[in-house]
Amino acid sequence: MSGRLQRGRLVVAALVAAALIVPVQAHAAGPLISQGRPVTASSSENAVFAATAAVDGDLGTRWSSEFRDPQWIQIDLGSTAKVDQVTLAWETASARAYTLSISPDGNTWQELRRTTTGPGGTETLAVNGTGRYVRLDLTQRATQWGYSLWEFQVFGTRGSDGETLLSYGKTGSASTFQDDGACPQCTPAKAFDRDPATRWATSATNGWVDPGWISVDLGAPATISKVVLQWDPAFATAYKIEVSDNNTSWREIYSTTTSRGFKETLTVSGTGRYVRMYGTARSNGYGYSLWEFQVYGTGGNPTPAPPLPPNPTFPGRLVWADEFNAPAGTGPDAAKWQPEIGPGVNNELQYYTNNNNARHDGNGNLVLQARREVTPGSACPVDPVSGSGTCQYTSARLNTHGKFSFTYGRVEARIKVSSTQGLWPAFWLLGADFFDQRRPWPNCGEIDVMEHVGKEPNRVYSTLHAPAYFGAGGAGSPLDLGQPASAQFRTFAVEWDSSHMTFSVDGNRFFTVDKAQLESARGPWVYDHPVFIIINNAVGGDWPGPPGAGTQLPQDMVLDYVRVYQ
Repeated sequence: MSGRLQRGRLVVAALVAAALIVPVQAHAAGPLISQGRPVTASSSENAVFAATAAVDGDLGTRWSSEFRDPQWIQIDLGSTAKVDQVTLAWETASARAYTLSISPDGNTWQELRRTTTGPGGTETLAVNGTGRYVRLDLTQRATQWGYSLWEFQVFGTRGSDGETLLSYGKTGSASTFQDDGACPQCTPAKAFDRDPATRWATSATNGWVDPGWISVDLGAPATISKVVLQWDPAFATAYKIEVSDNNTSWREIYSTTTSRGFKETLTVSGTGRYVRMYGTARSNGYGYSLWEFQVYGTGGNPTPAPPLPPNPTFPGRLVWADEFNAPAGTGPDAAKWQPEIGPGVNNELQYYTNNNNARHDGNGNLVLQARREVTPGSACPVDPVSGSGTCQYTSARLNTHGKFSFTYGRVEARIKVSSTQGLWPAFWLLGADFFDQRRPWPNCGEIDVMEHVGKEPNRVYSTLHAPAYFGAGGAGSPLDLGQPASAQFRTFAVEWDSSHMTFSVDGNRFFTVDKAQLESARGPWVYDHPVFIIINNAVGGDWPGPPGAGTQLPQDMVLDYVRVYQ
């Protein structure tokens, strides 16, 4: 809704909603499982009344649709759940007629509740359904306005579908496997380790032929109900899923000739101890390759997979911060940050110093300064301005590895970026296993909360990098600020849990990555493990290009604070 009438009744309506949102329950409901989850809607009245407001747990914010029928709003719970209660906390603009439904995949829907006499206020609905997506289809308004919800709450229990992951850690075999510089130790076991950054691939010397196969021994007879295949770009356009009691005689339980690769979740029915993917037509000139081959069902001899970290609530409580309130001229807090020293990567031209370029300004800020300054005895790519291969610039790069790491939550920084031709300031997260296990990039996963390149003065970027999408092919989005990025301080943030990341600038949520959508269109989600924080002010590199005649140095990247909430 818009106009004076809407604003005039906002406080009263919020108080009414607050009074009604905790009703006396007629039955024992499960916990709240919808708060902070990804949500979509047919429309929003404007940016203030976005769909996310209906699942933020804040009774002072709401979703409001356009003023027409029909409309809808849909929540992704992130995984299969048994749903037993839904609470609708309506603003005055409620629905007279609506249908509440649940779906396992966002396509096939089971009706939970239908009414043409919706009372408005707060409705607490006892329901019974299993699925991942919960949707409200709205077909008749109670007012001349649109539809408006203070909160759309779903209660239930996750993982209640009775299926167990049977294949984790089990013995696998394959027609061939690859072990070379392009794919070292890409053995069958890598498809059953629940590690989305490792994969099985057929051999480059004798395995890029049809057919090609991989199988798993479940350890005992099992009833199989679901198979999940996360394909590398070397996927099978035609394949069969087969089961066997003895690893010799096979029975087909699924087949296709039209696979499009990426992630496929197959509902199947069969019994056996062994399960096999038998590929008969390759998607390209390479072989077959799977990041994950997961078998679900009952029976077998399952090995419990390590649980994922608990999901946070947003905005959460503050668990780590640096407010940069040290005296002027002092270096970064050594208990929180360590400097990375030496030449950079990505054909950058600076030499990162031992905190010589990182100093507090005495006004509550940390300054990372890039300047034109030669480092004798160093080696960098040739600087086109000077023609020298000795590093002609210095700057700062700091990280929290070994001092602080975290999995999931909200991380934000208030930054005034540097900006001139050849500059590349960034605020980002890198998998702690990059150092802890020497896992190479991009297998460790990278989350770029903010990157800016000086040649695009009004833009900032948020991007994800993983083995299947990285570098220029990363999964990301730019945001045009409408003015130079360096004009003022801005707050860059990401909210991250096991199924999504939402990136924002000054509270404007401009880019959301949904795990299910990412895996169905780009490749595996590799972010369910600890990360550490990096801040740096790079000079040159493949993306921004080198400094030129118009480059103005020194340039300061100024940080007011960095905070993490969980």
